[in-house]
Amino acid sequence: ADDWMLWNGSSMSITTFISPQPVEATDDAFWDQFWADTATSVQDVFALVPAAEIRAVREESPSNLATLCYKAVEKLVQGAESGCHTEKERQIVLNCCRLLTRILPYIFEDPDWRGFFWSTVPGAGRGGGDEDDENARPLAESLLLAVTDLLFCPDFTVQSHRRSTVDTAEDIHSIDSCEYIWEAGVGFAHSPQPNYIHDLNRTELLKLLLTCFSEAMYLPPSSDSSNTNPWVQFFCSTENRHALPLFTSLLNVVCAYDPVGYGIPYNHLLFSDYREPLVEEAAQVLIVTLDYDSSTSSSPTVDGTTTGTAMDDVDPPGPDNLFVNYLSRIHREEDFQFILKGVARLLSNPLVQTYLPNSAKKIQFHQELLVLFWKLCDFNKKFLFFVLKSSDVLDILVPILYFLNDARADQSRVGLMHIGVFILLLLSGERNFGVRLNKPYSVRVPMDIPVFTGTHADLLIIVFHKIITSGHQRLQPLFDCLLTIIVNVSPYLKSLSMVAANKLLHLLEAFSTTWFLFSAVQNHHLVFFLLEVFNNIIQYQFDGNSNLVYAVIRKRNVFHQLANLPTDSQSIQKGLQRKKKTPEPISRTNSQDGVSMEGSRPAAPAEPGTLKTSLVATPGIDKLTEKSQVSEDGTMRSLEPEASQLSPEGNPPAALSDGEPWSGEPSYSQRDRRRLSSASSSGQWTPTPDWVMSWKSKLPLQTIMRLLQVLVPQVEKICIDKGLTDESEILKFLQHGTLVGLLPVPHPILIRKYQANSGTAMWFRTYMWGVIYLRNVDPPIWYDTDVKLFEIQRV
Repeated sequence: ADDWMLWNGSSMSITTFISPQPVEATDDAFWDQFWADTATSVQDVFALVPAAEIRAVREESPSNLATLCYKAVEKLVQGAESGCHTEKERQIVLNCCRLLTRILPYIFEDPDWRGFFWSTVPGAGRGGGDEDDENARPLAESLLLAVTDLLFCPDFTVQSHRRSTVDTAEDIHSIDSCEYIWEAGVGFAHSPQPNYIHDLNRTELLKLLLTCFSEAMYLPPSSDSSNTNPWVQFFCSTENRHALPLFTSLLNVVCAYDPVGYGIPYNHLLFSDYREPLVEEAAQVLIVTLDYDSSTSSSPTVDGTTTGTAMDDVDPPGPDNLFVNYLSRIHREEDFQFILKGVARLLSNPLVQTYLPNSAKKIQFHQELLVLFWKLCDFNKKFLFFVLKSSDVLDILVPILYFLNDARADQSRVGLMHIGVFILLLLSGERNFGVRLNKPYSVRVPMDIPVFTGTHADLLIIVFHKIITSGHQRLQPLFDCLLTIIVNVSPYLKSLSMVAANKLLHLLEAFSTTWFLFSAVQNHHLVFFLLEVFNNIIQYQFDGNSNLVYAVIRKRNVFHQLANLPTDSQSIQKGLQRKKKTPEPISRTNSQDGVSMEGSRPAAPAEPGTLKTSLVATPGIDKLTEKSQVSEDGTMRSLEPEASQLSPEGNPPAALSDGEPWSGEPSYSQRDRRRLSSASSSGQWTPTPDWVMSWKSKLPLQTIMRLLQVLVPQVEKICIDKGLTDESEILKFLQHGTLVGLLPVPHPILIRKYQANSGTAMWFRTYMWGVIYLRNVDPPIWYDTDVKLFEIQRV
């Protein structure tokens, strides 16, 4: 306790600054004492510098706060210049770093202060020396450049390459930081000796960087993409001479991390892991620097050649943000392999926990990893194709399905549900993803789902069914996305298990009840999606899908009811009356759930009081995706949005032809659609006979009706002839049956591919900063400051 008193009395308390008496920047004796503190930690600084005092200095002695910030940056710049050779200098640099991490959020929360770091300080010329003040650097730039220099400072954050101590220490300005990349991986083959002191120092500097970038949290969400974060913009520009080695260091540190403890199970119990905090910080800094709206620019994806360095110079210039630029230009197979293996290993970590409890250290940064994986696929199409080229993509799929299933009842994890679904939507736009799903699923990760024997496609359908039938209410906006993913992969699914086939029919049954169809303006979309799934499988994968065909025959009444859906006002009212008796949107009855997998725990809701951050709404499926038609040779061509909805005369497509797959949106004019949707949000929308007719006439039932017409009499005949009650005989018959020449002409396959748009860019920004806010609790950098990007809520 004496140390604490001494400490508080002696130096780094900011009480002195609250007085109206100005603290002079030139008072060297005062400042020397202020910085020369004994070794401490960032937690101590947070305890010693309370929020109330920072706000008091800001309100009552603004010039003292300005001086304090200026002096702290000056010390960092001096440390970067000198190369921090003494223990004392390193301590001063770390203390400045901690103090700025503490104070910056309070500068950002006050709009009058926000420009402060972008103002110039007299005498701080860009070129040093006595140049004109016109040439002075803003404080923010000096701060960022000093931090980047310090991140490659020999004996402080990187291993020195000098053999002898007699030599003069390396000059920080002459070193080539590309030789000091922190970890082997992309573009760097040498793995430096682990040094936990360097890891700790890097972590503190990265924490400060993240705090600088967090100005974004103090601005309300806006879809205006010209709102670039000035801190990130400068940091990722050519002004930062360490941009390439720093990008590579962050990426490699994350992807090379192995939380199992170097392959020895339970090793994490024996030693403390200094890497993990660094890896978390690196992942967070990385995703923030990659916060870039690709929909507003020409896409950063370029086709580099596959020779030469990790990032070729022959490519056309990408975006100004060098981190996005470098990410989009990685192209060597071994680099892709390193990244994919690393991300898959880390995402699978919580799953390993379930069947070997405590064998590995459980990591908590899977949400940051999912954002990083999303950015990789979105900005680097070659990486996306590499991921889908082999069944390695399943090592990403299974953990995502695990997270989706585990978080489905937890209101505080809605963001995790969304990003998992977005990634699967992006992957499902590529044919290879559907093909990969046919691989048998043999890993037995304990999940709270029915036991089944089948493929990864079965796993995906069973988990999606579970989310829809037993997730919480706030997941309803995701139903469109979930079913779009199933539609996208359906033409490629060779053989669904009976469990999965029954799940699909259970969804159709639930979504085609009259009360569900009539109770909201867009509910019938879900039926269209499911019918499209059945049509794709029957037309393109009939052989091998006897389980699904059998399930369709067993549930044939659902299709007949849809075909005969009543459209008169009285029946519509009656259908809606039924809703009042059935409060749950989808019943779990008759879904034959069966026993859950051994060792699994049911998905739990959030603990009351759990903090969560609000999210902006996501765009509708019609904005999220664009339609592409698959031609005979497997290539895709984009469809004009209008062309697929209207025939040449401008009329809706002819009724009941499955030849034109349903395009996903009813053909209302913009005005009608606005009227209908605004009415439904205020709860006043009412279904009319005309409205029901407008979409009922387009239900793509032709293929299924033909199938039933041909097969039902044959199946009934077998049952009567052989007195059968046994499914296996019927399945055997269906397996060898054929409908060649009996079905309507196959419709073209329609894929809805994710397209970048400013709505999702904004969603990712709020989600990412919400995750970073909630995950940084020790010390709680942003807690109790006035953030504007999202609201902090309790469940």
